[in-house]
Amino acid sequence: MRLPFFVYGTLLPGEVNHDLFLRGRTEVEEPARLNSAVLYDGPGYPYAVEERGGVVYGELVTAMPEMYEELLIALDRLEEYAPGDPRNLYERVEREVIRDGDGTAEGGDTAVRAWVYVAAPTVAARLRARGKLIESGDWRVR
Repeated sequence: MRLPFFVYGTLLPGEVNHDLFLRGRTEVEEPARLNSAVLYDGPGYPYAVEERGGVVYGELVTAMPEMYEELLIALDRLEEYAPGDPRNLYERVEREVIRDGDGTAEGGDTAVRAWVYVAAPTVAARLRARGKLIESGDWRVR
């Protein structure tokens, strides 16, 4: 499945990993949000934790078709994600994200399926117990 990626932390434009991993590999990067999630400070990088009533703001990133596999591997490596590994800090999951409209009646918000790296269950439990919540849901204004 060639889904776009929802990024919300160090992969955002202007953040440290954007140029290292995304520059030259994407077709489109556009504002979006992930509902039913909250954001915690890592520190140094954030974790999205699935939770009703929350919202995380970020970007929906569509990879260039010829760069998709390379980007998927690079992002899995960055997030230290391996399918089924109990030591994962993040899990890559398919979720619905909302692409922000342009403010006109014709350009309303649109739901899109995307890959999202969320906190793995053990990490999420630790963050809920004693993590630092980023109340705005926006890494850029933490």
